[in-house]
Amino acid sequence: MTLTDRFRKVIASRAEIEADEERADALRVPGCCPVAALPHRQRARVSGVLRSVTLRPREGVPAIEAELYDGSGALDLVWLGRRRIAGIEPGRRLKVDGMVCLVDGRRTVFNPRYELRARPGE
Repeated sequence: MTLTDRFRKVIASRAEIEADEERADALRVPGCCPVAALPHRQRARVSGVLRSVTLRPREGVPAIEAELYDGSGALDLVWLGRRRIAGIEPGRRLKVDGMVCLVDGRRTVFNPRYELRARPGE
């Protein structure tokens, strides 16, 4: 570790430290790509932590929306036709796989395949 890296860690904000930790964790998961590098209109696999989960109907259809964060950026996940999914809650770590598209300028995956990952200490 260089002197510049050490100095940066000393003056880094809590958010920057958490982002660095999330990026490092996401890179340890085989086959996963950083959110910031996701290609549009292609399948991708991403790992991160859920920052928010809400029930938000879309055109009269129930839908669960969640924000997955990996330290490089955020990815919106939308499960259509669902009111609840066991294990999908804020703070939960996931690995997701699906087709990436842009919705209102945000990277989004509809009905992603997912795998629950252990939380730190589990």
